[in-house]
Amino acid sequence: MESADSGAPVTRADITLTVNGDLLRIDVDTRSSLLDVLREGLGLTGAKKGCDHGQCGACTVLADGRRVNACLLLAVAADGLEVTTVEGLADGDVLSPVQEAFLGRDAYQCGYCTPGQLCSATAVLDEAARGWPSAVTADVADAPDLDDAEIRERMSGNLCRCGAYVNIVAAVREAASPEPVQEVVR
Repeated sequence: MESADSGAPVTRADITLTVNGDLLRIDVDTRSSLLDVLREGLGLTGAKKGCDHGQCGACTVLADGRRVNACLLLAVAADGLEVTTVEGLADGDVLSPVQEAFLGRDAYQCGYCTPGQLCSATAVLDEAARGWPSAVTADVADAPDLDDAEIRERMSGNLCRCGAYVNIVAAVREAASPEPVQEVVR
């Protein structure tokens, strides 16, 4: 098969992905990003194409539970992975704790970055639960305390052009805590 643009051959590959719990075998162009396969091939348009350079986090999804910028990951490199998109965070009609907290804390404005923020926040909670430190973790020998500084550091790869950061941090803090979070006024 040849590309209409350059006449160069287009190489395709069969890959297997588990996407939001569904095992899929997909024929992909080997140059396609995971983001393009999810959005254009599978119709999962939650993850957004923001910068297409891995700098904004709008395309963040979970691959084997770890957050990745889907715009940077070639689909063929994701072969065999379990991918969770924002569409897969809820359990049917029951929202995840992170989704509930984002709604309750109004942690979105235009909503464009929200899917990536939600996937990243889900990973933040998992990383902290596993005891993984960040650059601002006070004591790397103890489980990190998800205070505002820790949350900001861990969410720093996700940009919000509207500036809803205060509410995003409060939502992540709330999702991390079983108790209601008191708002800090600054």
